[in-house]
Amino acid sequence: MEPVIIVLIILVVLVFIALIKTIQVIPQASAAIVERFGRYTRTLNAGLNIVVPFIDTIRNRIDLREQVVPFPPQPVITQDNLVVNIDTVIYYQVTDARAATYEVASYIQAIEQLTVTTLRNIIGGMDLERTLTSREEINAALRGVLDEATGKWGIRVNRVELKAIEPPTSIQDSMEKQMRADRDKRAAILQAEGVRQSEILRAEGEKQSQILRAEGEAKAAALRAEGEAQAVRTVFEAIHAGDPDQKLLSYQYLQMLPKIAEGDANKLWIVPSEIGDALKGLSGAMGNFGAGNGGPSPKIPGQGTERRENPSID
Repeated sequence: MEPVIIVLIILVVLVFIALIKTIQVIPQASAAIVERFGRYTRTLNAGLNIVVPFIDTIRNRIDLREQVVPFPPQPVITQDNLVVNIDTVIYYQVTDARAATYEVASYIQAIEQLTVTTLRNIIGGMDLERTLTSREEINAALRGVLDEATGKWGIRVNRVELKAIEPPTSIQDSMEKQMRADRDKRAAILQAEGVRQSEILRAEGEKQSQILRAEGEAKAAALRAEGEAQAVRTVFEAIHAGDPDQKLLSYQYLQMLPKIAEGDANKLWIVPSEIGDALKGLSGAMGNFGAGNGGPSPKIPGQGTERRENPSID
């Protein structure tokens, strides 16, 4: 009985192993390559798959999702003989699991080497300045070459990105000094433009101020002259309207004489010769007034210009 039990146990184990090898579950976005006696048979897609145990074998399981592979910095020589280190990142996706398995031994290594050689060819035709400012152009050229070369491998290159472009340290120092000099130059130019604009605005303001001041003074002088003319005209019209005689005019003339001597600085003042005529007219008026009242006539001083000291100052 014991040999029979052992045989049964062996058969059960074999059946269990056969079932395990017969049923293959492939995850989503994955594929598996099936070989029969070392030859490619078919590709298993996602889901439950049945294979012949001990005859069919799973050669390779491939992830069909988009993959991201960063490559280490690669030294590249530019057209002006400068060495720069460039980091690249490749975004690729396996579209044909069979081709990716049998057309190339290691597609990751193949993509890396192809990227390095293509990058050196592209950068070799550019100088450093163009290399630093033409990332989009380099990415597009690199992606075109990689996508064309990897198509037969069952791989599609979706994107190629340059992570960093690092020129030599001496070049970085020179570029930094150049950028600092350019910034200082732009700052000096802007400052000079600001000073120039400020001076122009100040000159324009002073010009406008002088113009407005001159216009104001001219208008004020015109208004002042017009007012004085109006005042003289009013006085003249009032005098003519009142029809004054010689007596009134002589009296007003004598009343204005003390105002001529007003002021602390008037030590000497001149008596005009016309005062005699005024006194004659006034004395005539007083004589007529005295004759009418029986009083004596006032004494009339002689005509001429007299030089007198101002008693109020001495």
